[in-house]
Amino acid sequence: MRRAPALSFLLVTVFVDMLGLGLIVPIVPALMTAVTADPAAAVFWSGLLGSTFGLLQFAVAPLLGRLADRYGRRPVLLTALACLGADWLAHATATTPWTLLIVHALAGACAGTTTVVNAYIADVTEPGDRARAYALIGSAFGLGFVAGPTIGGLLGAVDVRLPFFAAAGLSLANVAYGWFVLPESRPGDRTTPLTLRTANPVAAVLGVLRRPLLGRLAHARLWADIARMTHQSIWTFFLATRFGWNTAHIGLVMAASALAGAIFQARATGPVVHRLGDKRAAVAGTLISAGTLGAIAVVSEPWMLYVVQAVAVLGSIGGAAAQSWISRHVGAGEQGTVQGALTSIGAAAEMLVPIVAGTVFGWSLTHGGPGLVFAGAAACTAISAVLLATTPPLTPAG
Repeated sequence: MRRAPALSFLLVTVFVDMLGLGLIVPIVPALMTAVTADPAAAVFWSGLLGSTFGLLQFAVAPLLGRLADRYGRRPVLLTALACLGADWLAHATATTPWTLLIVHALAGACAGTTTVVNAYIADVTEPGDRARAYALIGSAFGLGFVAGPTIGGLLGAVDVRLPFFAAAGLSLANVAYGWFVLPESRPGDRTTPLTLRTANPVAAVLGVLRRPLLGRLAHARLWADIARMTHQSIWTFFLATRFGWNTAHIGLVMAASALAGAIFQARATGPVVHRLGDKRAAVAGTLISAGTLGAIAVVSEPWMLYVVQAVAVLGSIGGAAAQSWISRHVGAGEQGTVQGALTSIGAAAEMLVPIVAGTVFGWSLTHGGPGLVFAGAAACTAISAVLLATTPPLTPAG
């Protein structure tokens, strides 16, 4: 691993980004109700905010990746973080739903920092160390995702706009931190084309999917993202319905799972991938995830769920190994472009899957049982595992 301070900044960036997003999750309904003075309208606008955030992230992530290839990682990452901080400040002062919609869309446009982070890691780590580095990023992501709503709920109880000020402060403080500690990982290549076609998210995604071997890995990523978003969007509703748990109990289980996953990824992913290699580790982790999702579909007692969750932690190596596998076989001059396309794939899943999963979950409550949606997620993960297993080893790119 080269440039340890840079990795520290990237970990802080991912954690702060997810913490900032999580801070606002518990208070968006209350803020929208205060702005619209109509609970029904608040529900509509809250859903619209989530959709526009994902839409703008989908649209802009390939452009951020292309800019990072052309001008370098550092200026793109710091600019995106600064814009995100400014957007959170705008959230705190917005007084109409349309204003909130616009600034939230702009926040989505600035939220593709994972694209640049993943490209940066590929620049500054040796191939054999990348799985561990991506696992650390996954740990920071998970911890921020759990800590954010908890802190946001506490701050929102004081003032409904306070979490936005907190998110802005964290983002801008991180920019200042990065200004002093973040070196450039790869000078930009001004010969990298920058046109409407290359910045088009659909063209960027299709360009990756059409590449014979990389496309198979991207398709595997898509199926895994569908399963991940299904799990995330339905998880709390499932626990409340199946076991009758309250929000405190659900939050405790989520926090414990996130902490266990973070520790396992940070400590075990590197040695496991070093021993098995990227491909076998990615397949093994994905198969474990498929099995645990299938088990969730049929658990009937809390102790069963605890056992399944403990085993599910082992599956967390799959995502980091797959990310490392992809990065090994993408040229240095297109890391940002490819990572941008992958971010767009994930953003598309975040836009569409919660709607479908929520509809299926609602139907299953009266027809097929609440675990049906997790059986579907298990099937999607199994497809991802098959794609990974049948992808031949790739020739490392120069």
